[in-house]
Amino acid sequence: MQQIKGPAIFLAQFMADSAPYNSLESLCQWAADKGFKGIQLPTDPKLFDLEQAASSQSYCDNITEIVTNHGLAITELSTHLQGQLVAVHPAYDAMFDGFAPPQYRGNPAKRTQWAISQLKHAAVASQRLGLKAHATFSGALLWQTIYPWPQRPAGLVELGFKELAARWRPILDTFDTAEVDVCFELHPGEDLHDGASFERFLAEVDFHPRANILYDPSHFVLQQLDYLAFIDIYHERIKAFHVKDAEFTPNGRSGVYGGYQSWQERPGRFRSLGDGQINFKSIFSKLTQYGYQGWAVLEWECCLKHPEDGASEGAKYIEQQLIRPTDKQFDDFAAVETNLTFNQKLLGL
Repeated sequence: MQQIKGPAIFLAQFMADSAPYNSLESLCQWAADKGFKGIQLPTDPKLFDLEQAASSQSYCDNITEIVTNHGLAITELSTHLQGQLVAVHPAYDAMFDGFAPPQYRGNPAKRTQWAISQLKHAAVASQRLGLKAHATFSGALLWQTIYPWPQRPAGLVELGFKELAARWRPILDTFDTAEVDVCFELHPGEDLHDGASFERFLAEVDFHPRANILYDPSHFVLQQLDYLAFIDIYHERIKAFHVKDAEFTPNGRSGVYGGYQSWQERPGRFRSLGDGQINFKSIFSKLTQYGYQGWAVLEWECCLKHPEDGASEGAKYIEQQLIRPTDKQFDDFAAVETNLTFNQKLLGL
């Protein structure tokens, strides 16, 4: 068993136009001061030039130097927004168009091509940075049919997953060449949002070794999925980990679907670490038991607490959950030497 690495923090929710949130160097200093040891780095041009990273080892070396000079490590790059654009149903074109550069907006085909090229750049950049995992979304062609009314036509789901797999297969192959795992955050709004949908996709890509999971229990609480049993089932594919808390308190007015209410009013809502309902002691125990070798990365999303407090408390909270694996069995003191003759005698042989 190996110890989970951490604490680390996903920087996307903290980026802003004012210091210290407006540059990689100042954000690194901020994260280090909070007690973090790693950063999950969004591939946003304000912090990181993905295309330059894919083409220039010296650029990647410079980024690494900035991060390590603050006592930090890059845990993974993130292409959540680009991954979303790999597959967008026309119903969501206008709402997702803002994720793409201006020159690709209003042209879904070119936008998709751009997104796929971005993921391929991320594979090469990750390799140049010495990373082994990458965080992203799958995108969605079927999300508007998540509830089976009107009744889905026969073959619709199969066709949707076949097309999603066709778009992702060359991306996965590029990551395989780079020896980096693609870790899909299973998330509402994505066609890969739970174990069953991930299995469908996995079968369509012939169980590609680079198709893996970013485990985030908060999304499973809001779906009312057993997030501990999920680890038992899929631990071999869990290659990244977002430590994010949540709570679900249904009432007489709304439940899982939320009634179009704001985040503060929804029965299911994200909370800062330690303020929700998730049993992180059991999560860290299971991941340690199964030999998870990656990072524990705080993703802060809370509709109540200030982000500065969420970050400060989150670093300490993750540190307290980390388990140093034992190097011996607790009952080794009572062990006896192996003796075949003695064992045969005990069995009456």
